[in-house]
Amino acid sequence: MSLLLQTPRARLARLGRRLTGSTASPLDGRTVLVTGASSGIGEATAYACARRGAHLVLVARRADELERVRARIVADGGTASAHVVDLTDGEAVDALVADVLAAHGAVDYLVNNAGRSIRRSLELSYDRVHDFERTMAVNFLGPVRLTMGLLPAMRAQRFGHVLNVVTWGNQVKAPKFAAYIASKSALDVFGRILGREAWFDNVTCTNMRLALVATDMIGPTEAYAGLPAETPEHCAERVVRALEDRPITVNGVLGSATELLNLAAPRLSDRIFAELARRVPDSAAARGETGRTRTER
Repeated sequence: MSLLLQTPRARLARLGRRLTGSTASPLDGRTVLVTGASSGIGEATAYACARRGAHLVLVARRADELERVRARIVADGGTASAHVVDLTDGEAVDALVADVLAAHGAVDYLVNNAGRSIRRSLELSYDRVHDFERTMAVNFLGPVRLTMGLLPAMRAQRFGHVLNVVTWGNQVKAPKFAAYIASKSALDVFGRILGREAWFDNVTCTNMRLALVATDMIGPTEAYAGLPAETPEHCAERVVRALEDRPITVNGVLGSATELLNLAAPRLSDRIFAELARRVPDSAAARGETGRTRTER
C-alpha cells in the first residue's frame, strides 16, 4: 500500500479524466526517458509506458540488454530508442542530453531509476570512503546532471515531470545503509526543491520511496531472504500512475509509520534499530567473502 501526496493539479487532472470518461493516458504521445532501463524496475516501467502510447528513450550501461528491451517494445507496436550511457561519466551524460534534445526537442517525463545499492556497516567502511563516492556518483550526481541538462527545455515548453526512484530508507534511516540512503536522501531533497523552483513553469517532481522490490539489487543482502518484496511489474504500474498523476511523494505505510516513530521518540527509535542491527550482521558480501558487494539496477 502506498500513500500519494498529490498536488492540486494532479487531483484536478485525475478528476477531469474521470468526469470526461477519458481512457487516454497523459503519457500518450509523450517522450519518456527511463534510466536503468535494461532490467528490473526500469525495464518494467518502459514496457508499461509504451503500452500507454509513450515514446521511450531507454538509458542503461548494458548494450545487449538495452537492445533487447527496445526490440520488445518495437515488436509490440511501440516506439523506443536506446542510448548506452554510464551515468557516472559526465561527458557521456552531456552527450546524451544533446542527442535527446536534438531528436525530441524536450523530454516530457524523466524517470531517474538507475541506482546502486550497498549494505555495509560503518565499522567495515572506515577505509572504504570510495563506497560513498561511488554510490553518490550513481544515485545522486548522475541523475542531477541528467535532470539539469533536460530541465531548461521542460521549463521552456511549460511542461515536464521528473520522477526520482528513491527509498523508504530515507524515512527509516536503517543501519548499515549509510552510503545508499544518504545518496537517495540527497536526490529526494533535490527533487523537492526542483518542484518548488519550477512550480510556475508547470514542471513537477515525484519522489517515489520504494520498499523492497524483487530485483537483482537486493540479491547480495542475506537479511532480505524470505522477506516479502514487490514485483518489478507491480512497481512499474505504480510508477506509471505517479507519472500520470504527478504526486509530490509516494510513501509506503511502514515507512511513514517509522518516520513518525523517528520524530516522536528518536532515542527509542535509535535503540530499536541498534538492536536490529546487532541481530542482523553484515552479509558475507559486505565482509568481502563472496566477491559481490553491491548491485546496480
